[in-house]
Amino acid sequence: MIRVCLVDDQTLVRQGISGLLGVTGEVEVIAEAGDGAAAVEAVARDRPDVVLLDLRMPGRDGIWALRALRARGIDVPVLVLTTFDDDELVLQAVRAGAAGYLLKDVTLDQLMGAVRTLAAGGTLVQPAITDRLLRAVRAGSPPEPLPQRPILTDRERDVLRLLASGYANREIAAALFLAEGTVKNHVSSVLFKLGVKDRTSAVLHALRHGLLG
Repeated sequence: MIRVCLVDDQTLVRQGISGLLGVTGEVEVIAEAGDGAAAVEAVARDRPDVVLLDLRMPGRDGIWALRALRARGIDVPVLVLTTFDDDELVLQAVRAGAAGYLLKDVTLDQLMGAVRTLAAGGTLVQPAITDRLLRAVRAGSPPEPLPQRPILTDRERDVLRLLASGYANREIAAALFLAEGTVKNHVSSVLFKLGVKDRTSAVLHALRHGLLG
């Protein structure tokens, strides 16, 4: 059972999502919160496997919550649920440590797939957001030069593309017919070569520099 904390300022939305997740038999909503401050306290108290986080909330919003969780050293995967007009907030969420991003019009199957992916240690960027995120990055600032490190091998590029699609190591191993330990080595190599510390930063870096084409 995947333990989830649901954060949204609209009670009806929380109730709806909670009810849908409950019928799957795979998820238990162990905590709910209506703003960022309450979310941080709930996560610190209940230690869920995944957090579903709205970005636009009165008072302490989702970005504040992401930064507060990081400041406390609470490393829980956060799935941001956003809308089409949230490009700048999505960029901020990426930089604040969110591990996944979905639009609120997704199906239950898509939402469950994302929850499973994050619970398994993967990352997920919905294709519609990936396109908008890339455009926003390009419009916001010129591309940063890549670090002077060895270029990625073809296999490392394959792994990076699957990371961007939200695959966990086990799923990457199955897709590429590799041992999971080999995939972990490739992921570590990708992070080193891109000069980043985690998978989410690697995906953002790849988007910014056009490495997923």
